[in-house]
Amino acid sequence: MTENRFDDMLLVADEAIDCRYQCELDELTELLKEELSKLTSNKTDEAVYAALIALVAQASKENLDQTHLIDRIKEMGDVAIKLAKKVPNFATLL
Repeated sequence: MTENRFDDMLLVADEAIDCRYQCELDELTELLKEELSKLTSNKTDEAVYAALIALVAQASKENLDQTHLIDRIKEMGDVAIKLAKKVPNFATLL
């Protein structure tokens, strides 16, 4: 327990920020191999998938806001958008 309730609230907020996009990252990394093979037709697409995972992990670490993250996904192109749409929280924004 910390000194006062405000310290406790700040601690909870810090923990929430530390885990930002963790659910989305988990959903991306848990795509079934069969589902992934349908979405990625070649090695370039697989590289985009790896880059997308790295981007979401970096966004989580840097506490990047959602608008910027979605913009960066869009900049990655159609394959990244198609993959990101498999994550419900991203699908509604893309």
